Amino acid sequence: MAASLKMLWSSALRQTVRPFSSTCATYAGKKWRLENGLAWTGSEYGPLTDLPDWSFADGRPAPPLKGQIRRQKQREEFARRAVYLNAEVDQVEAHSGAQESDGGLSVSDEE
Repeated sequence: MAASLKMLWSSALRQTVRPFSSTCATYAGKKWRLENGLAWTGSEYGPLTDLPDWSFADGRPAPPLKGQIRRQKQREEFARRAVYLNAEVDQVEAHSGAQESDGGLSVSDEE
C-alpha cells in the first residue's frame, strides 16, 4: 500500500512541476543573417523599418514615425562622427608627411 501511494505521489509531482530549460535564447535566422552580412535581428534596418507603414490615398507620404525619426538622427550622428574621425586621420597623415619631407628622422636614418 505504501509503495503504491509513493508511486502515485511521485507521478502527481512529475505532472505538476513546470519544465525548466537552461538553453540560451536564440533568434530565428540569426546565424544565416550574420553569415550573409545582415543585421543580427531582422528589425534593425531594411524596408520594414525604414519605409513608412502607410500613405495617403492621394499619394502624399505619411508623416514619419517616432522610431523612424530616432533612427534617422542616429544615422546622421554616426555619419558626422565618421566624417570627423576621417578628417582627423587625414590631418595626422598630412602632418606626418610634412615632417618626413622636412628632413625629420625616420626609421631608416637611425640605422
